[in-house]
Amino acid sequence: MAAWGERLAGVRGVLLDISGVLYDSGEGGGKVIAGSVEAVARLKRSGLKVRFCTNESQKSRKHLVGELRHLGFDISESEVTAPPPAACRILKERGLRPHLLVHDEVRSEFDQIDTSNPNCVVIADAGENFSYQNMNKAFQVLMGLENPVLLSLGMGRYYMVTSGLMLDVGGYTKALEYACGIEAEVVGKPSPGFFKSALQEMGVEAHQAVMIGDDIVGDVGGAQRCGMRALQVRTGKFSVEPSRAQMSHQTKIDPLRSALRPDVLRLSAKPAPLPRALGEDVWKKCQGIHFSLDLSGALTLEVKEVINKDSQ
Repeated sequence: MAAWGERLAGVRGVLLDISGVLYDSGEGGGKVIAGSVEAVARLKRSGLKVRFCTNESQKSRKHLVGELRHLGFDISESEVTAPPPAACRILKERGLRPHLLVHDEVRSEFDQIDTSNPNCVVIADAGENFSYQNMNKAFQVLMGLENPVLLSLGMGRYYMVTSGLMLDVGGYTKALEYACGIEAEVVGKPSPGFFKSALQEMGVEAHQAVMIGDDIVGDVGGAQRCGMRALQVRTGKFSVEPSRAQMSHQTKIDPLRSALRPDVLRLSAKPAPLPRALGEDVWKKCQGIHFSLDLSGALTLEVKEVINKDSQ
């Protein structure tokens, strides 16, 4: 049988979201999404480059990878693109000293960053640290700066854990934007710079990569905006995602396990326009994209026809 890579029409790499695709986080280390351990192993055996692209900002990469390895995943810290390390690079490059509104578990990621006399605010999924006092302190720091800078580690609305939905950092970031009259710089999905960083670390071009995630905006929309192809799995937040109603009935979406099972899944994707409030530029207006995934011997991906109306 031919190797997967020989049948992949120019695709050289796969970016995988973590939460909602590989597992649902929660007490006791979280719960594996059925079949995802085997799916990751199968992808790695294929010869494709695989990288994990996450907005996780409640755990350090070391903690996150430790949880995933305990659950059976073949993964290392060097394979994970996450917001905290990306934010640290930005802080160092621009000489920024942050006031940190982050979860206690992720503070260690900023150990080498000068936090004295803050000239910016970094906000992440702080969990229980999102108190009025802490939000107000971040507000005061920003309002006291001549040129306030707010870095938001992701912009998600919510995510799924084993106990249900959890409010994400996006709502709190929006509150500070509104109160201070500023716009945050997003470090994480769906920021184009974050995806480009993941692609650079993986060593492939955007048109050579596929993003697989559970978030129609952060994963799928963000990846498409960068020129990648993207698939949404029917796990994680998809099960309660209102925006799925905006998608065409012709779009078939399957869990990672189903997409990588030993039979043929045919997926005809014709994305519906994103709601105006989320911005038309997030979507590539593609029609007639045909994917064929056959893992009995090989994985094939064929784009029959792509029509980008914006380029015509």
